Amino acid sequence: MTDAVTDHPPTRNPLFCGTALAQRIERAETDLMSTSATAARDHRGERTAFAIPIGGGTATYAGPGSPFNKIAGLGFDGTPDDAALTEVERAFAERGAPVQVELSTLADPEIGARLTARGYHLVSFENVLGRELTGGLDGAATPGIEVERSSDAEFEAWLDIVVDAFAHPDTEGVPSHEEFPRQAIADAMRDVAAAGVVRYLARRDGVVAGGASARAAGGIAQLNGAATTPAHRRRGVQTALLSARLADLAAAGCDVAVVTTQPGSRSQRNVQRHGFDLLYTRAVLTHEP
Repeated sequence: MTDAVTDHPPTRNPLFCGTALAQRIERAETDLMSTSATAARDHRGERTAFAIPIGGGTATYAGPGSPFNKIAGLGFDGTPDDAALTEVERAFAERGAPVQVELSTLADPEIGARLTARGYHLVSFENVLGRELTGGLDGAATPGIEVERSSDAEFEAWLDIVVDAFAHPDTEGVPSHEEFPRQAIADAMRDVAAAGVVRYLARRDGVVAGGASARAAGGIAQLNGAATTPAHRRRGVQTALLSARLADLAAAGCDVAVVTTQPGSRSQRNVQRHGFDLLYTRAVLTHEP
């Protein structure tokens, strides 16, 4: 895995995202949520976990405080009726959790109107960025940095790195409206690992310097969990992790890679430097039980 990602390949056209591509991306997200909730129940023994289809999307709950407690994917396959919304609201309320909906700006606007009428409130936004995987993956390797898939024996080392990243979020741009306990983050990472994401570790001069994960779903390459230890930051570790994952996922048949960031964050700036374009924004709406 020595391929590197070039910054804005010459003559590169920005990736345009219409409703068809947005639907593919949202389906990949809901599939990750569903498989993670199933892993929480079957692998981790979280018996309150659920995954409920709704309006072409999915409502999931993976345990107290989990980042996977939300509804996503609405607005591309009809509008959920009041009975369906009441069912999932009741399911979250029974677990003492608010309902959180992440709604794409390319979804049917009727969804937002219906949620607002039911008392949902806008609390935040997140950006979805993407790039095509049809070229620009043939740059030079990052000197002194090796990236390999993480073995099961290295799982705890990978987990420590990525959990630390989530526990210390980006402070630039629009701040996240969410804060998660460290244990909830660790549980969520165990869930995604059990759900089949591919884990990566980066070593700089032989020392573990960073970690990340990736997943392929319906031709969409989902990139997540990227982190660098403080002593090795600004040394090209993130570029090497990104390069390795994109090369692997392109070889696996994915045609588009996506990443989610907070608006105006350092993370957004970094991925845009590597050829990612802003595709759409998700509005985050919540409803208290």
